[in-house]
Amino acid sequence: MPAAAPVIRTPLAERWKLGLRGSTFLFKGLTTLVLAGGAAVILIPLLYMVSISLRDRTQVRQGSLELVPSRQLEVQVNGKDEPLYTVTIDGQLSQMALLKKAPGGKGIFADPAHPDKTYPLVLKDQTPVTVVDAHPENYPQALTAVPFDRYFMNTMIVTFVSMAGMLFSCSLVAYGFSRFRARWINILFLVLLSTIMLPRQVTLIPVYVLFQKIGWVDTLLPLIVPAFFANAYDVFLLRQFFMTIPLDLDEAAKLDGASPLQILLHIIMPMARPAIVAVAIFHFLYCWNDFYEPLIFLHSRENWTMAVGLQTFDALYSVNTHLIMAASVVMIVPPILLFFFSQKVFTQGVVITRMAEK
Repeated sequence: MPAAAPVIRTPLAERWKLGLRGSTFLFKGLTTLVLAGGAAVILIPLLYMVSISLRDRTQVRQGSLELVPSRQLEVQVNGKDEPLYTVTIDGQLSQMALLKKAPGGKGIFADPAHPDKTYPLVLKDQTPVTVVDAHPENYPQALTAVPFDRYFMNTMIVTFVSMAGMLFSCSLVAYGFSRFRARWINILFLVLLSTIMLPRQVTLIPVYVLFQKIGWVDTLLPLIVPAFFANAYDVFLLRQFFMTIPLDLDEAAKLDGASPLQILLHIIMPMARPAIVAVAIFHFLYCWNDFYEPLIFLHSRENWTMAVGLQTFDALYSVNTHLIMAASVVMIVPPILLFFFSQKVFTQGVVITRMAEK
């Protein structure tokens, strides 16, 4: 059997292949840098919020752009506390106290050990002496100023009970649209999707009148019960995912004597776990951040949710920016933790659901 002829690669082909690999590597590197830069820009407000939450009122009024909370050291000069600076005199660095400001952007400095001898220096050329000074006590002070523990419990009740109702109702409706065949079912699905375009403000007055007639206003029920009647957005996501599951599994289960409800519970739901987790997280974020409906339906302070309580806290303590930022940090911690611990399943559910939509 004759030996196979060796494959001869021309230098031009080799250069083209190496150039293609290099351009691919360069493109990935630039993409990573752009994404990292965007992530840094997005994180800057969050970092400043945490930084301000660890400052006291004096530090906040100084308006420093430094991320690390700090305060300027002071030293006693002639019985008064004066700010300490690192100044340059005759090419040498030394620490001096600022006695007073002078015209022309200058300051009168003096050595704390020899306050009689003063030095007029340009103030902007001198460096304040600072130390790290964080105030974690802002958090318990902010959380006890108003009953945030009660607001937190109300928010958790609304979020998780309505989430259970949403998953129950939307799974049933999505299962029906994805598995059953009936006349006009596609038209009914389009009618359901059209409700997404209906603004909430349009239905606000009739819904409020209805809940007022049955005595549900100023209770958590208007925020919980509607979730048990499904919504078009979550039904659409779950239906698209259910349609990617082969019908052969349903047929095999029917041959074993399984009912449609058993097929949903034991076949469809376990296989749709990524999509279910995705819509559950969407619903959690919606309920956690919802300010509109709790403001309309909840009148008593003991029934408020975190969003309404934080807004009221902002109005009552508008001059205490550090306390407002501390409460805001506590407000965003649960969504961040939820996404952090369920990130893999969440992203998988979003990607697969979008692929199903195509």
